[in-house]
Amino acid sequence: MSSINYNDKIPNNVNLSEDRTLQRALEHWQPNYRKWWNDMGPEGSQDFDVYLRTATSVDPQGWASFGYVKMPDYRWGIFLNPRDAERQVNFGEHKGEKAWQDVPGEHRANLRRIIVTQGDTEPASVEQQRHLGLTAPSMYDLRNLFQVNVEEGRHLWAMVYLLHKHFGRDGREEAEALLERNSGDEDNPRILAAFNEKTPDWLSFYMFTYFTDRDGKFQLCALAESGFDPLARTTKFMLTEEAHHMFVGESGVSRVIQRTCEVMNQLKTDDPARLREAGVIDLETIQRYLNFHFSVTIDLFGADESSNAATFYNTGLKGRYEETKRDDDHKLYDRTYNVLAVQDGRLVERSVPMLNALNEVLRDDYIKDSVGGVNRWNKVIEKAGIPFRLKTPHKAFNRSIGTLSGAFVSPEGVMMSEAEWVSHEREWLPTNEDRAFVASLMGRVVEPGKFANWIAPPVMGINRQPVDFEYVRFN
Repeated sequence: MSSINYNDKIPNNVNLSEDRTLQRALEHWQPNYRKWWNDMGPEGSQDFDVYLRTATSVDPQGWASFGYVKMPDYRWGIFLNPRDAERQVNFGEHKGEKAWQDVPGEHRANLRRIIVTQGDTEPASVEQQRHLGLTAPSMYDLRNLFQVNVEEGRHLWAMVYLLHKHFGRDGREEAEALLERNSGDEDNPRILAAFNEKTPDWLSFYMFTYFTDRDGKFQLCALAESGFDPLARTTKFMLTEEAHHMFVGESGVSRVIQRTCEVMNQLKTDDPARLREAGVIDLETIQRYLNFHFSVTIDLFGADESSNAATFYNTGLKGRYEETKRDDDHKLYDRTYNVLAVQDGRLVERSVPMLNALNEVLRDDYIKDSVGGVNRWNKVIEKAGIPFRLKTPHKAFNRSIGTLSGAFVSPEGVMMSEAEWVSHEREWLPTNEDRAFVASLMGRVVEPGKFANWIAPPVMGINRQPVDFEYVRFN
């Protein structure tokens, strides 16, 4: 089960050829996917030879090869981690039962909803990023963008396989709809609000791949605990690929910060206006971008109290992050958890049943993980000897979901009036002027080893190649 057959029209390690009905259905979907890719994938990239990694097995010790590929010819396929015949459901009412290989009838609608929502995010991010190749700050970064794009496309295939395999006509219709919705479309938008936001510049892209792909990590980790074994095995392999996306974001922001700090020390100034004149992104603007992407992303976890989250857990469909490492009964009937609410004009903590607060549990796990990368960015600033520190805003800041939706809370967690909040909004969130300035820096640099003025080169190249390697051949 670990090796992948690239002789098949659809590469896979699920013995697709043994299920001719399923194979025909997926081969019918494949041309529609390719049309979507040509219409909505990376703009102007169809003829480029790109140095991409391609999965060759699901063995974590050696699962990928690197080589030049034209992106429309990338071998998207269906890859699941090997099956563990002894695996059990590890939480909820079915704890201790054998993991399901088929969809239990009573959970069919909820499972389909989970898979469709996850699947919808994958093509959405490709659509959000489709113009970025035209303003790449280096060939190295252009290649990383394209790698992220093709893997998001493969993650779509992962969810489409589950829909076709396990949900019959309903699944086929949902798979078609995944190609019909488009990010930001007024009439047929993507399901989740964050995936209808624009990604107009590379600072936004790095923030997106750091913060929003990290949401993907936590959602996939929760699904990797599922009692529905094909979903768990699919998402476990997706996580192997997802790690690179977060690396692109963390290292990208770090390199932007490094370059800004270099210019701050060269000019001996922390004046944002002078730094902008020098063609770098001031730290205050980076902080505002951070505030925006962090707050939009934590909304993706949903309402702080959710009967759906309780149902998904009770029925064994979606667990917590690192469920099996937690020291409790994994049923949570008597457990409580604190969530924030607004009461009498101030933020207060309320204790609620943990089953209903599982979105908040996952959100808090995500926040702890996000802070780690921000601390690493601060080490770059500290090493440069500059007395400025980035920070994640309070989780009640700029929220649009749950009990905190519409609350006027500062990044420090202070409740205020709407008028006070509006008077400070320009200090906390990217302004039109900020976005216009960042956009003005976005000129294309694609000569091997050359980098835009506003970003530092990476420490090392991809797959042990030099930084000035020809990662993209434009033909």
